[in-house]
Amino acid sequence: MFKPLNVFNEPLQECSQKPMTGFYRDGSCNSGLDNQGRHTVCILATSEFLEYSKKVGNDLSTPMPQYGFEGVKTGDRWCLAAGNFLRAIAHGKAPKVFLESTHIAILEEIDLETLKGFAVEA
Repeated sequence: MFKPLNVFNEPLQECSQKPMTGFYRDGSCNSGLDNQGRHTVCILATSEFLEYSKKVGNDLSTPMPQYGFEGVKTGDRWCLAAGNFLRAIAHGKAPKVFLESTHIAILEEIDLETLKGFAVEA
């Protein structure tokens, strides 16, 4: 795994335990070389985003009990893959982001100032 730092170069904060998120299913958007999709962006799920995501083939909202997955609901936090976040930006459907819980590796794909434009207001 990469060093667990957020986009501010500070310790990465937890994203969500319920639903359990993260590539490593540890509640964190931590990343490593085995995380090819780079599930590094901690988002706030909205109904609009979940509908968009399902429409483009990344169905996060449908429960899959066979995998212990309850589905992401409006208001949940979730570690989203970098590519899916960038695609949502391009389509004007990007969700808000918790920067303290977003892994520093995303900065290889998008700059901090742009990310700040999607930040959840404190």
